[in-house]
Amino acid sequence: MLSKLQRDLIRRMQESRSYLRAYEDVEFLKREDLRPVRLQLELLKPELGLREQGIRSTIVVFGSTRTVTRRESSRTVRALEQELKRSPRSAALRQRLTIARQVVANSRFYDESRRFAKLVSSTCQRDGRCDYVIVTGGGPGIMEAANRGAHDVGAKTVGLNITLPHEQYPNAYITPSLSFQFHYFAIRKMHFMMRAKAMVIFPGGYGTLDELFEALTLVQTGKVGSLPVILFNRKWWTTLINFDFLRDQGVIAPSDLDLFRFAETAEEAWEKIQEYYRAKTGVVIAPGRTPKPGRAAKKQVKVAKRRRTGQVKGTQA
Repeated sequence: MLSKLQRDLIRRMQESRSYLRAYEDVEFLKREDLRPVRLQLELLKPELGLREQGIRSTIVVFGSTRTVTRRESSRTVRALEQELKRSPRSAALRQRLTIARQVVANSRFYDESRRFAKLVSSTCQRDGRCDYVIVTGGGPGIMEAANRGAHDVGAKTVGLNITLPHEQYPNAYITPSLSFQFHYFAIRKMHFMMRAKAMVIFPGGYGTLDELFEALTLVQTGKVGSLPVILFNRKWWTTLINFDFLRDQGVIAPSDLDLFRFAETAEEAWEKIQEYYRAKTGVVIAPGRTPKPGRAAKKQVKVAKRRRTGQVKGTQA
C-alpha cells in the first residue's frame, strides 16, 4: 500500500506537463523545434478533409476583400457625404468619398463573382459529383461572393482562411466541413493549387497580385500542370500591369502572355475554362450532365486500346 508521501509524489508527476502524451501537449507542439511537424499537420488535415468530402477538382477564385455589395458600399458613400457636409474643407474626407464611390462602381465584380460560382457549381456538382468546386481564401469581398454563389445552389464550397494580425472570421457561405484555418501561408498556397483546374482572378490588391504572379510562375516553370488563368476585366488589368512592356523588354517570353486570358462576364469566364479543356483533352462539360469525352479524346482512347492489344502497326502485344 502506498504511503501518503508516495501518493503525493505520484500525483505531482501525473500533473506535470512532461507526463502528457506528446500529441496532447499543446505547448510542446507550439515549440519552435516542432515547426516541421506543424507544417506536416497543416498540410495533412485539410487534405484528409477534402478527400473525405470527395472533392476531386477545384476552381480557385481570388479578388479584393474590399469589393462588397452595392447596398453595403452605397451605405458607406451616404455616410461619408454626411460627414463631408459637416466638414466641407476636409481633403481627407473628399479623398475617402472618391474612393468609396469607386468601390460602389466595383460592386459589379461582387455580383459577377457570385454568378460565376453559381453557374459553375450548378453545372458541375450534380449526381454526387464534386468537380470544379469553388475554393476561396475564406474571407470577405470577392471571396465571400464566390462562396455565396455556390451556397445559393446548395453546392459544396471551400474556404482556406488564415490567421492574420487583425482578427478575421470566415465568411458565412463556406460549407462548414470545408472551412479550414491555416497558420502558414506556404501550406495554404499549396492547397490552393493541388486540385485547381482553373483560377479566376478579379481586381484586387497586394494579396490578389501575390496569388496571381505565384500561379503564373508555377505554370511558367512547370511546377504545376498548365491550367486556365482568367483575369476578370481586361481594362482593369491592362491599366494596372503593362504585360506587353514586360514582353518588349525581354523579361518574359512572348508565349508567357498565353498563360492567362481575359473575361468580362461570369458566362465568358466559364466558357473560356471549358474552351481550354475542350482544346486540350476533348472533354465537353455540359450543364447537368457528367462530363463526357469529345471526339478527340474518344479517338485517343481507341488508339490506346489498339496499342495495348497490338492492333496498331509498329507495336507489339
